[in-house]
Amino acid sequence: MDTLKRLTESIRADGYTFVRAPDMRALLEQVGPLTDWPHFAASWNDLGQDTYMADGGRYRKRRHAVFTVSGDGIIREPAQPHYQSRDYNTLNGGIERWFEPVTEPIGSGPAMTTVLTFCQTLFGTLAPARAWHVEVHQFRIEARSGEEGRPTPEGMHRDGVDYVLVLLVNRTNIASGMTSVHDLAGNTLGDFTLTAPLDAALVDDARVMHGVTPVEPLDPGKPGYRDVLVVTFRRG
Repeated sequence: MDTLKRLTESIRADGYTFVRAPDMRALLEQVGPLTDWPHFAASWNDLGQDTYMADGGRYRKRRHAVFTVSGDGIIREPAQPHYQSRDYNTLNGGIERWFEPVTEPIGSGPAMTTVLTFCQTLFGTLAPARAWHVEVHQFRIEARSGEEGRPTPEGMHRDGVDYVLVLLVNRTNIASGMTSVHDLAGNTLGDFTLTAPLDAALVDDARVMHGVTPVEPLDPGKPGYRDVLVVTFRRG
């Protein structure tokens, strides 16, 4: 059985799957190149501050973009706010949140295009759709001495979409950051930690909740951060 089929069956059976970096790289390179990956990863050094944190935290930076993905291709939409109802995000939901946009070279580059094409292939196998509303988030969670970084400050949650990809881009001088997945009754289905660039979690958002434990620096005297790309697909 090929890897993509195993992923599909795992998500159908369990509502999620964890993919280690070598398998994820192979899957991505089956649909497109990752030739700009060093530049892609370096773009996380140029994210804007998330100023909407209701917990007062200054540990999260991000950029955001919206695409329509269909059989006609991948089309980037004009900048628009990110919105989640408070049903899905009790901390920061209920308002329109505007973030600095993903830069054009990153949004249209080979790595991003390959990631979106892979998601279209996988999620389209699980639930065929004429078009997908896709949101892309570049997140950096910083860990400082005396201030933990919270990758999911809203706690265990759903995103209010159909499917979610969480792709690790970089992890520097941090401890913890364990992802756990629960069913809608709160029972733990599994847990794992994204540790290597291209480690990935794929989630059926209608069926499971997910969360990530706070991160803290291994060496308090040096910067620590966790960089991830989060891609959400919602049937249009």
